[in-house]
Amino acid sequence: MIIKLLKNTLSKELFLIFLVTILLVGGVILENNIKVESLKYLSYLILLSAYLVAGWSVILKAIKNLFRKNFFDENFLMTIATLGAVAINELPEAVMVMLLYNVGEFFQKSAVDRSKKSIKSLLEIRPEYANLKVDDKIIKKNPSEVKVDDLIIVKPGEKIPLDGKIINGSSYVDTFILTGESVPKTVGKDNDVLAGMINKSGTIEVRVSRIFSETSISRIMDLVEFASHKKARPEKFISKFARIYTPIVVLIAVAIAFVPPLLFTSQTFSVWIYRSLVILVVSCPCALVISIPLTYFGGLGSASRKGILIKGSSYLDTLTELNTVVFDKTGTLTKGIFKVTNVITQNGFSRNEVLYYAYLAEANSNHPVADSIREAYGKELKIVETKDQEEISGLGIKVKVNGDLIVAGNDKLLHSENIDHDICNVEGTVIHVAVNSVYAGHIIISDELKDDSVKTIESLKSLGIKRTVMLSGDNNFTTSKFARKLNIDSSFSELLPEDKVTKLEEILLETKIGKVAFVGDGINDAPVIARADLGIAMGGLGSDAAVEASDIVIMEDQPSKVSQAILIARKTRKIVWQNLIFSLSVKGVFILLGAVGIASMWEAVFGDMGVALIAILNATRIFKI
Repeated sequence: MIIKLLKNTLSKELFLIFLVTILLVGGVILENNIKVESLKYLSYLILLSAYLVAGWSVILKAIKNLFRKNFFDENFLMTIATLGAVAINELPEAVMVMLLYNVGEFFQKSAVDRSKKSIKSLLEIRPEYANLKVDDKIIKKNPSEVKVDDLIIVKPGEKIPLDGKIINGSSYVDTFILTGESVPKTVGKDNDVLAGMINKSGTIEVRVSRIFSETSISRIMDLVEFASHKKARPEKFISKFARIYTPIVVLIAVAIAFVPPLLFTSQTFSVWIYRSLVILVVSCPCALVISIPLTYFGGLGSASRKGILIKGSSYLDTLTELNTVVFDKTGTLTKGIFKVTNVITQNGFSRNEVLYYAYLAEANSNHPVADSIREAYGKELKIVETKDQEEISGLGIKVKVNGDLIVAGNDKLLHSENIDHDICNVEGTVIHVAVNSVYAGHIIISDELKDDSVKTIESLKSLGIKRTVMLSGDNNFTTSKFARKLNIDSSFSELLPEDKVTKLEEILLETKIGKVAFVGDGINDAPVIARADLGIAMGGLGSDAAVEASDIVIMEDQPSKVSQAILIARKTRKIVWQNLIFSLSVKGVFILLGAVGIASMWEAVFGDMGVALIAILNATRIFKI
């Protein structure tokens, strides 16, 4: 009953540490203070019990690994060293090795649990049910059983189970877990809502737009789940290092144990076996095997708490090597919220006519520019007949509506269609409109910078990023204007999606030192994101293609998160190298001291698990970022 209570109030690891500590202290006191010989066996039994309680899991792993032909890992080293210490009657030292190993494991698990908090919070918001509306009934269903176009009801306080569009009702929704935004968002009819958002006030009726496996929250959970699978180079190095290092240490220890006594009759086996055991204990690579992966995992956890999902620790390393950061313009550095600011007419067309024909051309488009044209026209139109619609990537649209051939797009499209016009270069985002090969005029549409875009470029330069670049499909005037405001090193305009890939490849060839990152948000950015050394998708709720192609997903709509990611990566790398250098240096010194007989088993314990504890505690500093 007491043990059950302890298990309910304390972790198993902490209870074992406490128990072994009591047994160790009691055994040492008995061993040093009891004069009666028969009672000496009691202290031996207490210490042996402490050893078995502390080390049974290590010994069991070592035995299992032997059967799997996985020799010479840290479990094997500790088992051989401590059993040797038991054999030469150095039980307290053997117990201390196993005890400190358990302490190290406890700190490691605590640190990992801490870094998993943000991941657990994602899993906690996984919707458990959906209120499916069937006729006049509400049926509670598993979200995975709901289909596209089904209607669901979300009541106040409930989690929105699937992505969809509100068809009835209004409310405030908590989007913190998806975007990191703490202020509830107002939503109403025709607004999109996403799985994982929490409905805070009114009841809303939602038409489902995606099955559960394709929802934003499912994608996020998949990203986090597989994030730790891609190891960074130091992690891979440690794994390989341990496989080579451990057998070499065992061979050295065997040589130290037997060669000097065999060569010199004045030397005794007991002295040299003790020294070899000291070397085995101090040589255990626990400090590296535990602290290096922990540091990387902590880096991933710290980034995710800040709304930056990194798909593997290897990409933390790539972040530290960045020399050039390339940005898409619209939706990444600018808000992507367009408004018509001017309409210039020609050849007898009126303002309303230019907007009308642009509206007809863009009627079936979901692009923000099309939305701004419809908003400026201000009327709903019923299109009688649409024929031969052709959307030309990066140029514009050609379409026949009600018998008229409408061309709406950029200056390149007019030239390709041989339409006479006397205005080519206009400052701003421009939609040129022609009707039946007659130039009707152009519409000027304005976008604006995101609030933290200037800060983003400043912070990147302060971090030592040598070059910042902006790529845009917009005209040269607009692109250059934003580049000047941002103080970006270079910009390239009027680029089609395939041109962006070509331009990025040129930048990659020009970059002799370091890596190149590309930051984008739309579906047309997916090829460039995939081609870069490091692809970063802005807004985890944006384009599926961009998120899938990327190595890093920034959940919030803030480009300044790029510099935060670099800072976290650099801090992670710094701690990794601190632990590597510290651990190997201390172990090297103690191996030499052990070989010449200066270091005892107690010093070896510090050289091994003491160093591991220091390395683990150093690794936990990553959580303070």
